[in-house]
Amino acid sequence: MEKLRILIADDHEVVRQGVRNLLEGRSGWEVCAEAVDGRDAVEKAVELRPDIVILDIGMPALNGLEAARQILHNNSHQKIAILSITDSEQVIQEALRAGAKAYILKSDGAKDLIVAIEALQQNRTYFNSRIGQIVLNGFLNTGKMPSQRTSILPDLTAREREIVQLLAEGKSTKEVAVTLGVSVKTAETHRSNLMRKLGLHCLSELVLYAVRNNIVQVPGEQSSGVHDGPSRMPAA
Repeated sequence: MEKLRILIADDHEVVRQGVRNLLEGRSGWEVCAEAVDGRDAVEKAVELRPDIVILDIGMPALNGLEAARQILHNNSHQKIAILSITDSEQVIQEALRAGAKAYILKSDGAKDLIVAIEALQQNRTYFNSRIGQIVLNGFLNTGKMPSQRTSILPDLTAREREIVQLLAEGKSTKEVAVTLGVSVKTAETHRSNLMRKLGLHCLSELVLYAVRNNIVQVPGEQSSGVHDGPSRMPAA
């Protein structure tokens, strides 16, 4: 029987190592690679074709939600599990719209992650009772399931979301050009068109837009449900 191959993407080495140690202790599972950010995760998912990709949301260069979209665009058969510190209803719904089949809070510890991977291995979804209640509340409040709701970023292409994140993280136009593999002039054009499209007038407004729309996360942001305990995984 072939092993279940898993890719772990998180910008914190201690989290990656903790998750690796946890998963590799299970018979029939192997961690085929680790990725340090969303862009790295997309590239390794294409190269290594893992069965399951575990993505942190708040990664630099390319966040977990956008990485999920790109990974599934490249291979719709891969399964995405989101590992996050936040239980924000908006973020959870965005994760579902991005195609995630499991959403695990870092504060909920090792047991939930194991159960989630087992569920994905059996072609099922996984949301614990707390996350499930948040999703249900969203349905009751709107009368629509998350996948049917209008995206909070209806006018942005995948490339434009990448550029927003890079600029909000403080990258210069030249650095954006290098990251995306385009000329500086093209990067400048993208930036100008993007600012005009969003009706923004300065970088601080763009940063605020990125934070409000979960493209970047504010350092130190914590889930309202975070609590400590000996069985918890390290938080990012």
